[in-house]
Amino acid sequence: MYKAAVLTVSDRSARGERPDAAGPLVASMLEAAGYAVAEQAVVPDEQEEIQSALRRMADQQGIALVITTGGTGFSPRDVTPEATLAVCQRMTPGIAEAMRAASLAITPRAMLSRAVSGIRGGTLIVNLPGSPKAARENLEAVLPALEHGLKMLLEGQADCAALDRK
Repeated sequence: MYKAAVLTVSDRSARGERPDAAGPLVASMLEAAGYAVAEQAVVPDEQEEIQSALRRMADQQGIALVITTGGTGFSPRDVTPEATLAVCQRMTPGIAEAMRAASLAITPRAMLSRAVSGIRGGTLIVNLPGSPKAARENLEAVLPALEHGLKMLLEGQADCAALDRK
């Protein structure tokens, strides 16, 4: 069982003006998939605060999987991808590509997502949109593959051919 954390990026939720709907939904999906959700946090759309939370979760808490929700659009305040890029040492573009591809089957607006994903040390960080519906759809698209990726990242091994035999 891998430890996970959910970081919601939202000015309004951080100020208490709107309840965080996507974060708890993502946490419940992770728990249902067998992850131990160690933390759920909310930060405003401030790049330094997002980066600080991501570094803390990865470096101090040893979280294997950090899922962010929110801040991936075109608004000038949407800086979650920039914060993620700033803290990651290696990028994992296939995850964001898979989410956009799955979402494009639902809405042409999926191409407007600027979500990214990457690795910081032993932590995989994945950006999701802030809407609960879009967060669910995007996470559903990649969740089945994440455990395999974490096994490769954290244990240095995974039988990639095993999936081909099923």
